Amino acid sequence: MGADNGAVKVGYVVVAVVCGGLLAVQGWVNGQLGAGLGDGVAAAAISTLGGLVVLGVVLPLTSSGRRGIARFRDGLRTRELLWWQCLGGVCGALFIAGQGIAVSTLGVALFTVAAVTGQLLSGLLVDRAGIGPGGQQAITGWRILGAAIAVVAVVVSLNGDIGAAGKVWLVILPAVAGFGLAWQSAMNGLVRQTAGNSFLAALVNFGVAMATLLVAFVVDLAIRGWPTRAPSEWWLYTGGLYGIFVISGGVLVVKAIGVLLLSLCTVAGQLGGAVLLDLVVPARGTELTVASVLGTVITLVAVVVAAIPERSERMTA
Repeated sequence: MGADNGAVKVGYVVVAVVCGGLLAVQGWVNGQLGAGLGDGVAAAAISTLGGLVVLGVVLPLTSSGRRGIARFRDGLRTRELLWWQCLGGVCGALFIAGQGIAVSTLGVALFTVAAVTGQLLSGLLVDRAGIGPGGQQAITGWRILGAAIAVVAVVVSLNGDIGAAGKVWLVILPAVAGFGLAWQSAMNGLVRQTAGNSFLAALVNFGVAMATLLVAFVVDLAIRGWPTRAPSEWWLYTGGLYGIFVISGGVLVVKAIGVLLLSLCTVAGQLGGAVLLDLVVPARGTELTVASVLGTVITLVAVVVAAIPERSERMTA
């Protein structure tokens, strides 16, 4: 039984790592679309709308999807699921908007390192508060040290650009967005727990994210006007499809492995994918630097350190 449980947990970990890799690809695609449109908010709205339309059309056509919708409605009516627990998509909207705004300037690697720092810090607090479906988990010394190392990684990745106010602002954006990802995972996990369907949780996430981005897009239009150009490459409009699997995969495993471990595994996939993308297909106007690679390596060290259990945890595991 123990071996079977171990194999299942390894499977969950693999799913989380793959989701991280897809998140890096989504970031690259949305960043390219944002650069092509000249508007990161518009790129985020287009990406989210794509995922929302696919899920909104496909899910009601399946029996499991219809059951999930019914359970979700019942959960809200009986208050098994509270309305604010459905708002994980607000953080998702901020993250996707950050991809469209910042990736084309920072590159995927530096964007990911900054976002990872926020994820680690948020994962500590969310697990400690017991907000997610996996329950409460202690803040250990190793986890605190890992988060601190991740902060160092961001500074290293910035290298000599730390004095450039514009770039520092762009780094703060993914850090704040990354901070929200752990809370998003916890909320989406609660929706999945109620509905019994990972894709329904993803649909709710996309719906809330779309509503949030529509407000931001209206403000963006009032300030900047409608984008004057649109890239012709069809694959730049597929970011939402990656998001479907990132969200649904995350809510599938979060109860079993906890918010922090989900964040750590996702981070590993993000970092590996980000470096490969910046190496093979760098975003317009960016290139993979030694500082970015070093920051990525340091962040991976932070992930490993944060994953080390305390002695008491090992004894009770």
